[in-house]
Amino acid sequence: VRGRRCASSLSLGRPAGLTDTIRVAGSGAVRLALALVLSAACAVGGKEAVAGSARTMGKITGTVVVPAYKENPNIRPLAQRLFAALKEHSLDLETELVIVDDNSRDGSEETVEQLRKEGYPIRIIVRTRERGLSSAVLRGFEEGKGERMVCMDGDLQHPPEKVPLLLKSLAEGNDFALGTRYGVGFDVDPSWPWYRVVISKGARLLARPLTPLSDPMSGFFAITKTTLRRGASEISPVGFKIALELYVKCAVRKHGEVSIFFAKREHGESKLTGKVMLYYLVHLQQLYRYQFPVLMPVLLIVLIGLMIAVFQMLAAFLFGGTKPKIN
Repeated sequence: VRGRRCASSLSLGRPAGLTDTIRVAGSGAVRLALALVLSAACAVGGKEAVAGSARTMGKITGTVVVPAYKENPNIRPLAQRLFAALKEHSLDLETELVIVDDNSRDGSEETVEQLRKEGYPIRIIVRTRERGLSSAVLRGFEEGKGERMVCMDGDLQHPPEKVPLLLKSLAEGNDFALGTRYGVGFDVDPSWPWYRVVISKGARLLARPLTPLSDPMSGFFAITKTTLRRGASEISPVGFKIALELYVKCAVRKHGEVSIFFAKREHGESKLTGKVMLYYLVHLQQLYRYQFPVLMPVLLIVLIGLMIAVFQMLAAFLFGGTKPKIN
């Protein structure tokens, strides 16, 4: 015991007089007890030294929110790529990652816990009563600590390497920043199904009167909490395009765009279904009513007029425009 030292005592220092007390103790039992006390102090010191060498977070200025359902295989690579990119821009010590999971029960909680033990500033919110992508994003924004907030998918289709550019766009004074597939030099994964390309282009055209964004259907975007608060009372999380909802309802004054390469999903299944597309059309109708409250009745009258005209044309074509004779 007399000659034994622990490595942590070099940095923490030994308690004054403790070794001397061991030397002069007359009883072997007392010696053993005091030695155990010294060993415990060394062990605690060692743990403190390890903790001190881990990631030391500063004030959180950015929050990355990832709505997820059955995305466990993607969580680790997403976190690793994200924080590697943030580190290159000196943003890794002021940014947190928040996973909002709709009770997947696929091991996501365990994966997040392991990443936390490895030093990643990541946490998970498991929702057991709510469902839906848009409401998950809003929940993450609500609980996020950062003023600048990013939303991205958990399937690795949104490149984590672009997150620092979205955060910097907000830091430069923009209310809103968009990861766009249709900016200057845009590109889409050649393996992306053709029908997804057609759906995306058609959805963009339908939303054009509502926003100048080049890719209003993108789910990869950033917004400040200050901007979000402007529309807090108006936001209705319907459909699967929360970015469009926030842009319209939060009265965005200035926005920036970051070109991205939209990749094919790595794991899991696509969430784009016929039901989701129907929700999008309902969502658009609600946004048009919100944005153009006076114009909507006029558009409805025009639509009814067009339907009547089409019906008359079909009737004329089918029946040859002849009228029954009355004797």
